[in-house]
Amino acid sequence: MSTPSPVSFTQALLFWLKLGFISFGGPAGQIAIMQRELVDERRWISQARFNHALNYCMVLPGPEAQQLATYIGWLMHRTPGALVAGGLFVLPSLFILIALSWVYVVYGQVPAVASVLWGVQCAVAAIVLQALWRVASKTDAEF
Repeated sequence: MSTPSPVSFTQALLFWLKLGFISFGGPAGQIAIMQRELVDERRWISQARFNHALNYCMVLPGPEAQQLATYIGWLMHRTPGALVAGGLFVLPSLFILIALSWVYVVYGQVPAVASVLWGVQCAVAAIVLQALWRVASKTDAEF
């Protein structure tokens, strides 16, 4: 097993920004996206280190996906990495939520808009189910 290669701060910043925009589906979906991107595709962190970080974050009070992003950011670039990862994990999602809320309040009674918003709900549910399957299939637990 090879050691993950160092990641530049700019590469990490762009990843956390992307994650903030695509991390739908609650903690299961967010954790699955981080696992797929950081471990499987980019190989910035090993599966063992990811599992250790996830286990650590799950015993802490609060949102484990947010804590996991912040902790992995800290692992890669210490305090600046943690601040960027933690901030960019939340802020893009906040702006998307504000925009979707505005669309719903202003145009939610328009049948076409209501249909699109309902379709988004179905897509998010599918993403969450796939994420749960991926995370569960990566565990070593036997029941």
